[in-house]
Amino acid sequence: MRVQDGTLRVRFGWGFNAEIPLASIKDAKPNHDRVYSWGAHGFRGRWLVNGSSKGIVELTIDPPTQAKVMGVPVTLKTLYVSVTDPDALIAEVSSKA
Repeated sequence: MRVQDGTLRVRFGWGFNAEIPLASIKDAKPNHDRVYSWGAHGFRGRWLVNGSSKGIVELTIDPPTQAKVMGVPVTLKTLYVSVTDPDALIAEVSSKA
């Protein structure tokens, strides 16, 4: 995951790929809900992309953008993503939006 040219790029191997304009990230906050699985999975615009149950950040995206899951386009309204430094991601996407 990286921020470049006004876009948050999120990849999880070959299974998930999203390019989210920072201007579309309306909210970024820590999420402390219990997580029982790892990988890339979701439904109806809400997706979890994680390799850990810790350090989850919730990103609210409006207008929704498209991501690809195993090459198939999906709508992305909310993204939950695990990172090693949640505060740094929140600060970076919030300051550049």
